[in-house]
Amino acid sequence: MIKNQKGFTLVLSLVLLLAMSLMGGALIVVASSDHQGNNSSDEFQQTFFVAETALMQAEKSLIDKMAGPLDENGNRRTADRYIPINASASSPAPNQTPCFKSFRNLSRSDNFRVIEQIENQSFFSLIEPIFTEGELPLNDITDPNAIVDEQTKLRQYRYEFFSVNSGTSVYKGSGGSLKKTSETTQRQGTAYRIFGCGMMGNVNNPQILIPLEKIIVLSH
Repeated sequence: MIKNQKGFTLVLSLVLLLAMSLMGGALIVVASSDHQGNNSSDEFQQTFFVAETALMQAEKSLIDKMAGPLDENGNRRTADRYIPINASASSPAPNQTPCFKSFRNLSRSDNFRVIEQIENQSFFSLIEPIFTEGELPLNDITDPNAIVDEQTKLRQYRYEFFSVNSGTSVYKGSGGSLKKTSETTQRQGTAYRIFGCGMMGNVNNPQILIPLEKIIVLSH
Protein backbone atom coordinates (compact mmCIF):
# COMPACT_ATOMS: atom_id res chain seq x y z
CA MET A 1 0.00 0.00 0.00
CA ILE A 2 2.85 2.38 0.86
CA LYS A 3 4.56 1.56 -2.43
CA ASN A 4 1.36 2.38 -4.32
CA GLN A 5 1.06 5.69 -2.51
CA LYS A 6 4.65 6.58 -3.35
CA GLY A 7 3.99 5.77 -6.99
CA PHE A 8 0.82 7.88 -6.97
CA THR A 9 2.69 10.79 -5.36
CA LEU A 10 5.37 10.63 -8.06
CA VAL A 11 2.81 10.63 -10.86
CA LEU A 12 0.89 13.49 -9.22
CA SER A 13 4.10 15.51 -8.86
CA LEU A 14 4.94 14.99 -12.55
CA VAL A 15 1.42 16.04 -13.57
CA LEU A 16 1.58 19.17 -11.43
CA LEU A 17 5.04 20.00 -12.79
CA LEU A 18 3.79 19.61 -16.36
CA ALA A 19 0.74 21.79 -15.64
CA MET A 20 2.88 24.52 -14.10
CA SER A 21 5.28 24.37 -17.05
CA LEU A 22 2.38 24.76 -19.50
CA MET A 23 0.95 27.66 -17.50
CA GLY A 24 4.34 29.37 -17.38
CA GLY A 25 4.80 28.94 -21.13
CA ALA A 26 1.31 30.30 -21.77
CA LEU A 27 2.01 33.36 -19.63
CA ILE A 28 5.21 34.02 -21.57
CA VAL A 29 3.36 33.79 -24.89
CA VAL A 30 0.58 36.11 -23.67
CA ALA A 31 3.06 38.65 -22.33
CA SER A 32 5.03 38.57 -25.59
CA SER A 33 1.84 39.01 -27.64
CA ASP A 34 0.75 41.95 -25.48
CA HIS A 35 4.16 43.58 -25.89
CA GLN A 36 4.07 43.15 -29.67
CA GLY A 37 0.51 44.44 -29.76
CA ASN A 38 1.45 47.54 -27.78
CA ASN A 39 4.39 48.19 -30.12
CA SER A 40 2.15 47.84 -33.17
CA SER A 41 -0.43 50.17 -31.64
CA ASP A 42 2.24 52.78 -30.91
CA GLU A 43 3.58 52.52 -34.47
CA PHE A 44 0.13 52.95 -36.01
CA GLN A 45 -0.60 55.92 -33.75
CA GLN A 46 2.71 57.56 -34.62
CA THR A 47 2.10 56.98 -38.33
CA PHE A 48 -1.31 58.65 -37.97
CA PHE A 49 0.35 61.70 -36.40
CA VAL A 50 2.79 61.80 -39.33
CA ALA A 51 -0.15 61.71 -41.78
CA GLU A 52 -1.73 64.67 -39.95
CA THR A 53 1.60 66.46 -40.25
CA ALA A 54 1.50 65.85 -44.01
CA LEU A 55 -1.91 67.58 -44.23
CA MET A 56 -0.61 70.54 -42.24
CA GLN A 57 2.41 70.82 -44.52
CA ALA A 58 0.17 70.70 -47.59
CA GLU A 59 -2.04 73.46 -46.20
CA LYS A 60 1.01 75.56 -45.28
CA SER A 61 2.34 75.18 -48.80
CA LEU A 62 -0.94 76.45 -50.29
CA ILE A 63 -1.05 79.40 -47.89
CA ASP A 64 2.52 80.32 -48.79
CA LYS A 65 1.51 80.40 -52.44
CA MET A 66 -1.67 82.45 -51.93
CA ALA A 67 -0.35 84.85 -49.28
CA GLY A 68 3.25 84.93 -50.44
CA PRO A 69 6.20 83.02 -48.96
CA LEU A 70 7.82 84.16 -45.73
CA ASP A 71 11.13 85.99 -45.92
CA GLU A 72 13.98 85.75 -43.41
CA ASN A 73 12.23 88.33 -41.18
CA GLY A 74 8.93 86.43 -41.11
CA ASN A 75 7.15 88.85 -43.47
CA ARG A 76 5.08 87.74 -46.45
CA ARG A 77 6.50 88.48 -49.89
CA THR A 78 3.16 89.56 -51.34
CA ALA A 79 4.69 90.24 -54.74
CA ASP A 80 5.24 86.49 -55.16
CA ARG A 81 1.74 85.36 -54.24
CA TYR A 82 -0.61 83.66 -56.67
CA ILE A 83 -3.66 81.39 -56.74
CA PRO A 84 -2.44 77.79 -57.13
CA ILE A 85 -4.12 75.89 -59.94
CA ASN A 86 -3.73 72.35 -61.15
CA ALA A 87 -0.83 71.67 -63.48
CA SER A 88 -1.54 71.95 -67.19
CA ALA A 89 -2.10 68.96 -69.42
CA SER A 90 1.42 69.33 -70.75
CA SER A 91 2.88 68.78 -67.28
CA PRO A 92 3.81 65.29 -66.08
CA ALA A 93 1.10 63.26 -64.36
CA PRO A 94 1.51 62.61 -60.62
CA ASN A 95 3.90 59.85 -59.68
CA GLN A 96 2.10 56.62 -58.88
CA THR A 97 3.55 56.31 -55.40
CA PRO A 98 2.11 53.95 -52.75
CA CYS A 99 0.60 57.05 -51.11
CA PHE A 100 -1.08 58.22 -54.33
CA LYS A 101 -2.40 54.72 -55.05
CA SER A 102 -3.87 54.43 -51.56
CA PHE A 103 -6.60 56.99 -52.43
CA ARG A 104 -9.07 54.84 -54.34
CA ASN A 105 -11.38 57.76 -55.16
CA LEU A 106 -8.82 59.54 -57.36
CA SER A 107 -8.82 59.45 -61.14
CA ARG A 108 -6.18 57.17 -62.64
CA SER A 109 -6.37 58.76 -66.09
CA ASP A 110 -3.38 60.47 -67.68
CA ASN A 111 -5.32 63.76 -67.65
CA PHE A 112 -5.41 63.94 -63.86
CA ARG A 113 -3.16 66.74 -62.60
CA VAL A 114 -2.32 68.16 -59.18
CA ILE A 115 -0.90 71.47 -57.97
CA GLU A 116 2.15 69.82 -56.45
CA GLN A 117 3.28 66.46 -55.15
CA ILE A 118 5.89 66.41 -52.39
CA GLU A 119 7.31 62.94 -51.80
CA ASN A 120 9.56 61.10 -49.37
CA GLN A 121 9.83 63.77 -46.69
CA SER A 122 11.52 63.00 -43.37
CA PHE A 123 9.27 63.48 -40.36
CA PHE A 124 12.31 63.56 -38.10
CA SER A 125 13.75 66.57 -39.94
CA LEU A 126 10.68 68.57 -38.87
CA ILE A 127 10.91 67.74 -35.19
CA GLU A 128 14.69 67.49 -34.88
CA PRO A 129 14.97 70.96 -33.23
CA ILE A 130 13.13 69.70 -30.13
CA PHE A 131 16.02 67.32 -29.46
CA THR A 132 18.54 70.13 -29.29
CA GLU A 133 19.62 71.45 -25.92
CA GLY A 134 17.10 73.82 -24.42
CA GLU A 135 14.15 72.45 -26.39
CA LEU A 136 13.78 69.06 -24.69
CA PRO A 137 13.69 68.47 -20.91
CA LEU A 138 16.70 66.16 -20.73
CA ASN A 139 17.05 66.25 -16.93
CA ASP A 140 14.31 63.65 -16.46
CA ILE A 141 16.03 61.13 -18.75
CA THR A 142 18.49 58.93 -16.85
CA ASP A 143 19.43 56.64 -19.76
CA PRO A 144 21.68 58.53 -22.20
CA ASN A 145 20.81 56.05 -24.94
CA ALA A 146 17.06 56.69 -24.63
CA ILE A 147 17.17 59.82 -26.79
CA VAL A 148 19.30 58.11 -29.42
CA ASP A 149 16.87 55.17 -29.50
CA GLU A 150 13.91 57.53 -29.91
CA GLN A 151 15.64 59.40 -32.73
CA THR A 152 16.36 56.11 -34.48
CA LYS A 153 12.69 55.13 -34.27
CA LEU A 154 11.44 58.49 -35.55
CA ARG A 155 13.77 58.34 -38.55
CA GLN A 156 11.67 55.43 -39.83
CA TYR A 157 8.72 57.72 -40.56
CA ARG A 158 8.21 59.55 -43.84
CA TYR A 159 5.37 61.62 -45.26
CA GLU A 160 4.01 62.72 -48.62
CA PHE A 161 1.33 65.18 -49.69
CA PHE A 162 -0.33 66.52 -52.80
CA SER A 163 -3.18 68.93 -53.44
CA VAL A 164 -5.87 69.57 -56.05
CA ASN A 165 -7.68 72.79 -56.95
CA SER A 166 -11.42 72.01 -56.70
CA GLY A 167 -12.66 75.35 -58.07
CA THR A 168 -14.17 78.50 -56.62
CA SER A 169 -16.12 78.49 -53.40
CA VAL A 170 -17.62 80.95 -50.96
CA TYR A 171 -15.26 81.84 -48.15
CA LYS A 172 -17.09 82.73 -44.93
CA GLY A 173 -15.54 84.80 -42.19
CA SER A 174 -17.49 85.05 -38.95
CA GLY A 175 -17.00 86.80 -35.64
CA GLY A 176 -18.81 88.09 -32.57
CA SER A 177 -20.01 91.62 -32.04
CA LEU A 178 -22.44 93.53 -29.82
CA LYS A 179 -23.87 95.31 -32.82
CA LYS A 180 -27.19 93.92 -33.98
CA THR A 181 -26.30 94.80 -37.55
CA SER A 182 -23.15 92.62 -37.60
CA GLU A 183 -23.33 89.52 -39.77
CA THR A 184 -21.14 86.89 -41.36
CA THR A 185 -19.08 88.25 -44.23
CA GLN A 186 -18.72 86.28 -47.45
CA ARG A 187 -16.27 86.61 -50.28
CA GLN A 188 -14.88 84.57 -53.10
CA GLY A 189 -12.42 81.83 -52.26
CA THR A 190 -10.88 78.69 -53.72
CA ALA A 191 -11.51 75.18 -52.50
CA TYR A 192 -8.66 72.68 -52.34
CA ARG A 193 -8.56 68.98 -51.62
CA ILE A 194 -5.37 68.05 -49.88
CA PHE A 195 -4.07 64.52 -49.44
CA GLY A 196 -1.42 63.37 -47.00
CA CYS A 197 0.16 60.07 -46.05
CA GLY A 198 2.17 58.96 -43.08
CA MET A 199 4.47 56.03 -43.75
CA MET A 200 6.71 53.79 -41.68
CA GLY A 201 9.53 51.86 -43.26
CA ASN A 202 10.61 51.80 -46.89
CA VAL A 203 8.85 54.61 -48.74
CA ASN A 204 8.40 52.42 -51.84
CA ASN A 205 6.98 49.54 -49.83
CA PRO A 206 5.97 50.93 -46.43
CA GLN A 207 5.30 48.63 -43.53
CA ILE A 208 2.51 50.97 -42.38
CA LEU A 209 0.74 53.57 -44.56
CA ILE A 210 -2.08 55.80 -43.33
CA PRO A 211 -3.76 58.14 -45.87
CA LEU A 212 -5.79 61.18 -44.84
CA GLU A 213 -7.54 63.89 -46.82
CA LYS A 214 -9.54 67.04 -46.20
CA ILE A 215 -11.03 70.03 -48.01
CA ILE A 216 -10.04 73.61 -47.21
CA VAL A 217 -11.24 76.95 -48.59
CA LEU A 218 -8.75 79.79 -48.80
CA SER A 219 -9.76 83.41 -49.31
CA HIS A 220 -8.44 85.38 -52.26
